[in-house]
Amino acid sequence: MLGLSTDSCATTPSATTLGTTALGAITLGTEAIINTENIKAGLNKSCHSHEEKTVNRWSVDEIVALYELPFSDLMYRAQTVHRENFNPNAVQVSTLLSIKTGGCSEDCGYCPQAARYHTEVESEPLMALDDVIAAAQEAKDNGASRFCMGAAWRGPKQRDLEPVLKMIAEVKAMGLETCATLGMLKEGQAEQLKDAGLDYYNHNLDTAPEFYGEVITTRTYQDRLETLDRVRSVDINVCSGGIIGMGESRNQRAGLLAQLANMERPPESVPINLLTQVEGTPLHGTEELDPLEFVRTIAAARITMPSSFVRLSAGRQSMSDGIQAMCFLAGANSIFYGEKLLTTGNPEADSDKKLFAKLGINKI
Repeated sequence: MLGLSTDSCATTPSATTLGTTALGAITLGTEAIINTENIKAGLNKSCHSHEEKTVNRWSVDEIVALYELPFSDLMYRAQTVHRENFNPNAVQVSTLLSIKTGGCSEDCGYCPQAARYHTEVESEPLMALDDVIAAAQEAKDNGASRFCMGAAWRGPKQRDLEPVLKMIAEVKAMGLETCATLGMLKEGQAEQLKDAGLDYYNHNLDTAPEFYGEVITTRTYQDRLETLDRVRSVDINVCSGGIIGMGESRNQRAGLLAQLANMERPPESVPINLLTQVEGTPLHGTEELDPLEFVRTIAAARITMPSSFVRLSAGRQSMSDGIQAMCFLAGANSIFYGEKLLTTGNPEADSDKKLFAKLGINKI
């Protein structure tokens, strides 16, 4: 039984006999009432003798079932799980800086930094250490607790990595958590990042395996998983999520969440991005996603990954205050703060401060 005990109690009939779902839901006609305590705990609490067999596994069908709940029911369950694991009125704040912009050899269909696409993004050299430190200080002054450094590389060469290691060490010394997204890592590079003081490494899965080839062909899904394995093996926290609204189906959105939730240790941080369409990229002109479908994705992420920080990431600049508020209600508890995310827009820090004040949200 996925998300619950793998072994039903001897005195309990099967789920199909009772008309329950594998989510621990009692079906009443076409409705499903999900026991969120069972979801959070990953077991049927009436079966204490079988706790050692508990697994936290989610099938794609189970996650689709979450999406298909009545909206208010889904929001209630997501908020319930959220409150059981986090302060519901606290949001972690990160700032993302592009330390190496443009000129990437990859063909990610959403990315204006790919050298092969004709966008307004120009290739720039790696930023100087002093400039990075100044940006980190500004982020800290604006209330960020984590500073993320992103480079448009397929993966760093050793000569690229060495100056980044100095940046990480300096930012760490400022009292900020450190995060980097540098592409695929080779053997031994995760260890160097760990030694420099890196707290988080971001490497998104982007989408479900079956849709992945529609978006990217220059690196495989397995390449991404191997980089995450290298990061996890040296005990760096994993930041991994995906992009919603690239033309994928609801089942494929659920497939992305299943990939993340079913990791041996789900990511500590799960950024959920809404596609930011940039002219000149292949995905420019994609039909825009219904905002409530994005909120449902946040809620499903919260339920399936109860102890992860769910980050409301790229695409926020296109969202109204009301949609952002619903995302926080659905369990989002992390944002990127500042006017730019790598090369695309983001709400300015002052706008975020005003929104937090209206919602009674405190920064972590």
